[in-house]
Amino acid sequence: MILARLPSFLLAALALVPAALSAATAVVRGPYLQSATPTSLVIRWRTDNADASYVRHGLAKDQLTLTAKAEGITTEHVVQLNGLTPGTQYFYSVGGAPEKPNADGDDKPLKSPIYAFTTPPPVGPAKATRVWVLGDPGTKNAAQLAVRDAYTKFAANRPADLWLMLGDNAYPDGTDYDYQKAVFEIYPETLRTIPLWPALGNHDGHSANSDTQSGPYYDMFTLPTRGQAGGVPSGTEAYYAFDYANIHFICLDSHHTERTPDGAMMQWLKADLAATTREWIVAFFHHPTYTKGTHDSDRERQLIEMRQNFLPVLEAGGVDLVLTGHSHVYERSFLLDGHYGQNETFDATAHVKQPGDGRADGTGVYRKPRGRVAHAGEVSVVTGSAGHASNKPVPLNQRAMWISLNEAGSTILDIDGLKLDFTFLNEKGEKRDWFTIEKQ
Repeated sequence: MILARLPSFLLAALALVPAALSAATAVVRGPYLQSATPTSLVIRWRTDNADASYVRHGLAKDQLTLTAKAEGITTEHVVQLNGLTPGTQYFYSVGGAPEKPNADGDDKPLKSPIYAFTTPPPVGPAKATRVWVLGDPGTKNAAQLAVRDAYTKFAANRPADLWLMLGDNAYPDGTDYDYQKAVFEIYPETLRTIPLWPALGNHDGHSANSDTQSGPYYDMFTLPTRGQAGGVPSGTEAYYAFDYANIHFICLDSHHTERTPDGAMMQWLKADLAATTREWIVAFFHHPTYTKGTHDSDRERQLIEMRQNFLPVLEAGGVDLVLTGHSHVYERSFLLDGHYGQNETFDATAHVKQPGDGRADGTGVYRKPRGRVAHAGEVSVVTGSAGHASNKPVPLNQRAMWISLNEAGSTILDIDGLKLDFTFLNEKGEKRDWFTIEKQ
């Protein structure tokens, strides 16, 4: 053998080279985009062998002149890009250390694929914004694929600027394998071009712990804990806030974190609502405040506590839209305020701020005063069927809801200035519900 002919000191040196570094390295997860701000972005990916973490980026595919890196050799790569220009398209490629230039000084052609992302706009001024919302998507089945493909066709000429996952993102247990199959292998193109903002669900919580910030969910996502994406620092990835243009997003942990009126999450929420000056406030979490689908908001502790403890604070803070999953159906309320009891206590006269379907082509859009006005009304949406709808009859008799559907699908949120348009698209690509909120 050739190795046998080498001097002993060379054989000893070769023995010290890690096998992972001497083998070819391939990307087996991602890249995917996290914690996007107007001037920064985290890019993550996984490789089959340990390697260096570099991101080359620039304003054109053939001009990736900027380099960002993280220290160390690893299979889990987390690189933050700083000094970006707001509202700007960048091209990027991930991999190990950049190749050395040719003799003439030109870079060698990149072997890694080149992708693109667009940074968020400056915070404050309005900008047309599209958000794709997926509740309970991670079933790994045909329904999940159909919902994905229906949205892809719908948004072919106008993709989302960001997307939300409302929990139970990867069944059955939120393990690393579950996420690989149900998220990273189902949405690869969306993950590498559009920033994802997730919430924790009960199935994700099977293998993760919010108190210790441990488990696959917390290992694979990089979420803002210091207020670096907008809002008040939460100190935890379990719940957080971020801004996009004139929209303030609030993610709560309705599964693990304490939901009492004097708990840490509640105190943070009150401070965050008091601090924001954005025009729109969108809250999202897993367990719905109202549902009569595959779950019952009159009977389950997390749902009752989110309705009784957190919904009054959100409404007092001027929330416009509450997005949840957990119940594998689609349910959408009237423009509501002040309904914190059980289903039988719902009183349309007392709790409906504006009746009707909220449609310009129906009984009229929902209207609210401009600015953060307490108890001006919010729409609650249960959209927990991105992976499947119930395969058996469900009550769907929640009185707070204007419409209830036992259908698989996802939702699209379009906000432009003082107008919010909402669409529920089923797995067949049919527009099954829509409404508008306008601020005056």
